[in-house]
Amino acid sequence: MFLVAMIILEALKHLGKALIWACRSGIGLVLLVAVAVPFLIYTIAKSSVGEVNALLAASLPGIALAIIAFAGILIGFARTRRLDALTIIPLVGIILFLLAFVLGVAGGGARFLQLRGQLAKAVIGFVFLASAAIGKPLIYELARARIKRRSSAEVVSFEQLRDRPSFRRAMMIMTLVWGAGLLVEAAISYALSFVLTVEQSLLMRPIIDFSSIGALTAWTYWYARRAIGAARQGS
Repeated sequence: MFLVAMIILEALKHLGKALIWACRSGIGLVLLVAVAVPFLIYTIAKSSVGEVNALLAASLPGIALAIIAFAGILIGFARTRRLDALTIIPLVGIILFLLAFVLGVAGGGARFLQLRGQLAKAVIGFVFLASAAIGKPLIYELARARIKRRSSAEVVSFEQLRDRPSFRRAMMIMTLVWGAGLLVEAAISYALSFVLTVEQSLLMRPIIDFSSIGALTAWTYWYARRAIGAARQGS
């Protein structure tokens, strides 16, 4: 562990200029922690501690962010006593991410460590699809929780749309798209783990993650505005 710590410190020395830039840009900080730092740590550590231990070391920045996010959610819950879909889904994702890391440490191997984040996405993807299958689309719960946090008056207006067929169809479609999208992304990442080297995977996986989530989010905003607007007009 001392050797791994020294390797991490050595890697961080190479990131001085990048850190200055990242501090000025939220996107830069995300890219630094998700791509640059893990890649640099792995590249430096591999020759000294081997592939699996190098991946463990490269995972630490992401694990630190997950722990911070986990603590933030718990602190937020302690303050508001509000337990809704916007709290539960991220919490489950973080727990699954950390669990996959622990399993990797316990002997899951290099490929398991590479795919730890995809486990959480696959499970949440199945949750989306399951919610649609039982007629309780998760997108509705997430949207309702977000609106409720913003305005009690708005949530009443939103809930009044619930029984309109066009509105329910829109919620179902968005839930199915998110569920399928997360599962497809997890499947692509799994397939690429057999094709790409670890170094290539460390660079490509975050790009795939950000691109897919960004595309799903952009489509959701576009489709939701259009579909909910039509539902409000009674179509």
